[in-house]
Amino acid sequence: MIIFPCAKINLGLNVISRRNDGLHDIETVFLPIPLTDALEIKCMDEQFPVEDACNLTISGISVFGNGEDNLVVKAYHLLAKDFELPRIYAYLHKRIPVQAGMGGGSSDAAYMIRLLNERFSLNMKQKEMEAYAGRLGADCAFFIASEPAFASGTGNILEPFNGLSEHLKGYYLTIVKPDIAVSTREAYSFITPKRPAKCCKDIVAKPVETWREELTNDFEAPIFSNYPAIAAIKEQLYSLGASFALMSGSGSAVFALFKERPVHIEQTFGHYYTAVMQL
Repeated sequence: MIIFPCAKINLGLNVISRRNDGLHDIETVFLPIPLTDALEIKCMDEQFPVEDACNLTISGISVFGNGEDNLVVKAYHLLAKDFELPRIYAYLHKRIPVQAGMGGGSSDAAYMIRLLNERFSLNMKQKEMEAYAGRLGADCAFFIASEPAFASGTGNILEPFNGLSEHLKGYYLTIVKPDIAVSTREAYSFITPKRPAKCCKDIVAKPVETWREELTNDFEAPIFSNYPAIAAIKEQLYSLGASFALMSGSGSAVFALFKERPVHIEQTFGHYYTAVMQL
């Protein structure tokens, strides 16, 4: 059985406060996008001579993290504590760039929960799957439904953002991801939490052309200061005619929305990862 975990972008991201548990409360709008990995599982014969209950193979771009540290494997073992699961082979083909702020690892984990639930008739409803996913990462729960949402708390409190897909329908989304890795922990270390003048969900409800002056990502200023190449990508995207551009999450991917299909993206950004898709 196969499933296709999707990526996301953040339409605005504001770090509101630091919590007593050391985590941070945020406000953001999650938008699922048509860029996916592929995840397949098959039952393993009991006589197959491996110790792993979930034997994971990864292929595709930026391949790393085979083994028990991978969130796909962690998702399997999390459910295996509460459900009788057979030993399985898992095959993950990566197309979503890693350490990009696009939620690829979180999505893979959430879709593993969805896949196990369906394949082995665990009969979990959405909220139960979201609860399991939330134990694996702050944004994992979003990928259970993979529908546009306003997220608060640590990113785990989700409110459906109805009409957003229609609002953006027809725009061309461009992703540019440089060969720069920014850890989430590093990104948060630069932030002084504060509440924005206007909530991102109110800004996103307005026409895209108005977003540039108001829609912000609190990680941009410190990340751009430390990694000027990421800042340069955003400026180049605007110079190519983008209606709006922003770094996604804690980076390092930058996305842009264009009214018309942009040209010369691959040539402009050289060896960087690039993708163009219509919403």
